[in-house]
Amino acid sequence: MEVQLEQFKLMKDGNIASAKGFQAGGLHCGLRKKKMDLGWVYSEVPAQAAGVYTTNVFQAAPLKVTQESIEKEQQLQAIIVNSAIANACTGEQGLQDAYDMRKLFAETMGVEEHLAAVASTGLIGELLPMDKLQKGISQIPDYKHIGASKFESAILTTDTKEKGIAIELEIDGQIVTIGGAAKGSGMIHPNMATMLGFVTTDANISSSYLSDVLKSITNRSFNMITVDGDTSTNDMVLVLANGKAENQALTPEHREWQKFYDALQFVCEYLAKEIARDGEGATRLVEVQVEGAFTDESATAIAKSIISSNLVKTAIHGADANWGRIITAIGYSGESLDPDKVSIYLGNILVVENGVPHPFDEDAAKEYLLEDEITILAKLGDANGKATAWGCDLSYEYVRINASYRT
Repeated sequence: MEVQLEQFKLMKDGNIASAKGFQAGGLHCGLRKKKMDLGWVYSEVPAQAAGVYTTNVFQAAPLKVTQESIEKEQQLQAIIVNSAIANACTGEQGLQDAYDMRKLFAETMGVEEHLAAVASTGLIGELLPMDKLQKGISQIPDYKHIGASKFESAILTTDTKEKGIAIELEIDGQIVTIGGAAKGSGMIHPNMATMLGFVTTDANISSSYLSDVLKSITNRSFNMITVDGDTSTNDMVLVLANGKAENQALTPEHREWQKFYDALQFVCEYLAKEIARDGEGATRLVEVQVEGAFTDESATAIAKSIISSNLVKTAIHGADANWGRIITAIGYSGESLDPDKVSIYLGNILVVENGVPHPFDEDAAKEYLLEDEITILAKLGDANGKATAWGCDLSYEYVRINASYRT
């Protein structure tokens, strides 16, 4: 269920460096023609760390190196990210390059090597130009490259805009901040995709609890978005908690545990929706709500089935209230339901009631489907299972972008 902004304060111009003790930046090192292509995040002290990773069998070299870093002590202090080249499917040389990238970065930032994480995004199958990366990493300490907006820009590929957020909440009388940044536009599909997400907080929480929370929240946020049905090789979400807020250690028994959980979920949901909104060629953000399923798991599967349907997505792009495509996606989800209890709404417009067409104003429906944000609600019956997924329409521009991605 989507978290509402009630117990938290949304920070104006908040970003991944808003939490105490964090810094971020970005620069151009030559991997891209002109745009920034190398970004980093740094914590003044080692932070408790947790990560989730792509389900694609082909995991890129940076993921392997980062997982190894976290596994050593469940801590990280710095993250280096390059765009333009994914360093995926690059064999032993690519893996060595990822290790060398980590080593160079750790030395530059003055941290132990295992406290550095590496991430890459971009074209698959090309080796990193290590001479350019080495030169770029050496420039990181220059103050002119510092700034969270520069980090947000440096990690982008086909994205059209930066994606960042920060919120504040009070725990144990202390102000706790949670900030984040993400990239992602194409090759987006549930169970991780061509996206990178980074979240920082000054909360005091152990890596084990942080990992549990991240995995749970990922299933309600980053794993509930789709753009085009493709899942990539490089993708991860990392969360760092450096304890600078000096609250009492957060555990499930802490009286304000749920507040922290909800706050972290809000940040992840926001970033996930921004990725869906910025889908390649997208003109609309689409939210699918499923209610009345037999279980939350069943509702999740049905929501994903609807949001992943190319026929639904193209109908949205054409502002065509073709509810038959939604019914079809529900039907092939593989989940148990009673077709005679299914009702479908486009916004507030009822188009199907108890499995049969409901008369509606086609012009009003078309006008609604031309709005920037669209909600599809599927009510399946009287049970309690529910879920929400996010995606976008599928446009001619998506084809244009991906037909010439390498050229």
